[in-house]
Amino acid sequence: MTNSNEKMMANAIRALTMDAVQAANSGHPGMPMGMADVATVLFNRFINIDSANASWADRDRFVLSAGHGSMLLYSIHHLLGYSDMDMEQIRNFRQMGYRTAGHPEYGHAAGIETTTGPLGQGIATAVGMALAERMQNARFGDDLVNHFTYVISGDGCLMEGISHEAIDLAGHLGLGQLIVMWDDNSITIDGGTELSTSTNQAQRFDAAGWHTLAVDGHDPEAIAAAIEAARADGRPSLIACKTVIGFGSPNKQGTSGVHGAALGVDEVALTRKQLGWDYPAFEIPETVYTDWHAIAARGAKASEAWNTRLAASDQAAKFTAALDGSDRAPLTQAMADYRAQLVADKPKVATRKSSQMALEIVNGAIGSMVGGSADLTGSNLTRTSAMTPVSKTDYAGNYIYFGVREHGMAAALNGLQLHGGLRAYGGTFLAFADYCRGSIRLSALMGVPVTYVMTHDSIGLGEDGPTHQPVEHVASLRVMPNLNVFRPCDAVEAAEAWEIAINSDSTPSLMALSRQGLPTVRDDASENLTAKGMYVLREADGARDVTLMATGSEVEIALAAADTLAAEGIKAAVVSAPCFELFDRQDAAYRASVLGTAPRIGVEAGVVTGWEKYLGDNSAFIGMSSFGASAPIGALYQHFGITSAAAAQAARDLLATS
Repeated sequence: MTNSNEKMMANAIRALTMDAVQAANSGHPGMPMGMADVATVLFNRFINIDSANASWADRDRFVLSAGHGSMLLYSIHHLLGYSDMDMEQIRNFRQMGYRTAGHPEYGHAAGIETTTGPLGQGIATAVGMALAERMQNARFGDDLVNHFTYVISGDGCLMEGISHEAIDLAGHLGLGQLIVMWDDNSITIDGGTELSTSTNQAQRFDAAGWHTLAVDGHDPEAIAAAIEAARADGRPSLIACKTVIGFGSPNKQGTSGVHGAALGVDEVALTRKQLGWDYPAFEIPETVYTDWHAIAARGAKASEAWNTRLAASDQAAKFTAALDGSDRAPLTQAMADYRAQLVADKPKVATRKSSQMALEIVNGAIGSMVGGSADLTGSNLTRTSAMTPVSKTDYAGNYIYFGVREHGMAAALNGLQLHGGLRAYGGTFLAFADYCRGSIRLSALMGVPVTYVMTHDSIGLGEDGPTHQPVEHVASLRVMPNLNVFRPCDAVEAAEAWEIAINSDSTPSLMALSRQGLPTVRDDASENLTAKGMYVLREADGARDVTLMATGSEVEIALAAADTLAAEGIKAAVVSAPCFELFDRQDAAYRASVLGTAPRIGVEAGVVTGWEKYLGDNSAFIGMSSFGASAPIGALYQHFGITSAAAAQAARDLLATS
């Protein structure tokens, strides 16, 4: 195909972008107009995707890390002929009820590989996708898995701290089929990049073990040569594409003014003239459609050839089961047997250890599991006995040493899960969930069922002190939509939580797990009661005088308080509340039966936020109202008044005033 064809193909992206942003009077035209030439060469000469089968397993992945430039992606999808991206979607950019959201949202339209917009998340998620590709390749070979992950990144993505974690991990793991095209336009919202950064990005990537190149981002042959070189190199590649933001706009190109605002009616008209684009708004000539549709046809042919290879493969059943999740089927019986054994054995172990014990069952039953930790393997207990490390010389393993890169780990977990064929989890201390939060939020927003293993979940971790003691973290995570936060009280609840997490298809899970040993308090594990969110662990002997509600390590305290009260003739029920979110999904009758009508006392080594709607007005809370301290665990619980004696006294006080 000639450069003139590619010029028209690129200008179609520019025209659709400026028209859509102008119609919405909102959006970011600068990046799509500046990177249109790079994107056109990438798609026209290299990328393999099937617009009629967007979930084809061996497609190349394209991640628009600079998600504010979403019209680049929507324009390409429209031009390729994606059935859900007709011109009405483009005309209604950023409008309610349309797929063309301000930033690309996973699940809203076919072919959007991940939600982007928070800068740096795309490139970090793409690292997980590229790693998944190499891991699946090691398992199934080139015939079934052999594709590239392409990323368009902006200056902002590379300024974000998560980018350092991501590029370091990618270089360390030698992810040679990851290619990042940096929109090196030297512009930020505030003005030129010289206002805020002096980093030599090529040297930074070089230092992390990447292959780096630099090209004129408006020279198709130079762009193509760089992509060819990147594909041939065994290292991940950065291509610095020197571009002009808002290319084609006579008065605004090269300025920060074109980054995040419509060009204006007059400037749109001048840009049409500058580009030689003699077509009305939202009109594309058939010759341009023909050229873009040829890319889709090439992808469809590759997809069809892959389907033939899959059908002939002796690994087809295993590959498909990992992809569609049916390889999880053996877990149900394995977990039922395991829970019964726990009730019989009644181990007293920390729930971080209970989690590892449950993972032995999970990882033994499901071959597609992959886990890791941010340099806390021996503390999080995320590695099980048969797991082997992943390295750049051996991608066949299933355990990833993420290093001290919590944020990068969480984004990579999203990428591993989004790629398909793997089920991902990763661990760190709960106090460092704040370092992961941006990626956890995207897990929840996208409905990607990653499992976050967060240990050392309270002041119960002891002497490491308040920097490491989560106080507000569980409450802050519970308010995040579409995230199940589990705080199990014993080995049975930990096993139940893992079974729920693994069987989830659209909700991520977070395990808040103790450092200290906890007794097994469940006597019956025939039903997964954690799935109800809250349940009556021990009913009162007769009509309730008070209900004690607790989670995790404080369930033991609530039980002891109930014993104390029983000796005084006060009838106390004990409710275990491992997952608020699942309880909220139960019907009103069940919720009422658990909560009862008696005064309620909540017991949790955290802040009260989130408990109020369950406790009601006639209630008390035993927990934290400040940060913790450095001391042995027993001294801490006494100092902060999180004891069975305090819970029993709160019950007496409530009853005295009722």
